[in-house]
Amino acid sequence: MEAPGSTTLVVVGGEATIAIDSLAGLANVESASFAEMPDATDVEVVTWSTTSHAPFVVHDRDPLGHVASAWVEFYDERSTLGVLQLEIDQVIDQVARHQLRVPDYYVVLEPESLHGTWLHWWLGVLAAASPSRVIPAPGEAPLAGLIRRLPTARAWPEVRDWLPTVVKAVPDRVGPGLPGAA
Repeated sequence: MEAPGSTTLVVVGGEATIAIDSLAGLANVESASFAEMPDATDVEVVTWSTTSHAPFVVHDRDPLGHVASAWVEFYDERSTLGVLQLEIDQVIDQVARHQLRVPDYYVVLEPESLHGTWLHWWLGVLAAASPSRVIPAPGEAPLAGLIRRLPTARAWPEVRDWLPTVVKAVPDRVGPGLPGAA
């Protein structure tokens, strides 16, 4: 599969659909809320985002969502390490087969409202892999303005190289500037 020509952003948070809807009609931005399309497959999302001709593609389907949930559940003692490792292996396989694609940027809406282990996932584990690729966005910050001033940053490391390390990423001990940061 050819590399996409668009910069892709995945928006996460309670108000993701509203933020994405606010982009309707903007030139150079193609956006969709897949929360409103639960039957869309991961492959359909990848195809849609990689074939767009818009410079920016914005959506809310987190390709690492299952890994994130498994990591949070593991550290909240509601799941097992085996489940987390299975989710990691599945994502690595799907990325290798071009069925999933990690976005260029994650936009975390209202990070101040995140609690517990979820805060450590978004602003710790994920940000440790590529600090400038995870962007906290306060609730009052318009998404269109954020798109206009995206930071330049090194690309994400290869998923197969960094995703397996999240099993060792302990909440409160991983993140930019902490031991264990990439």
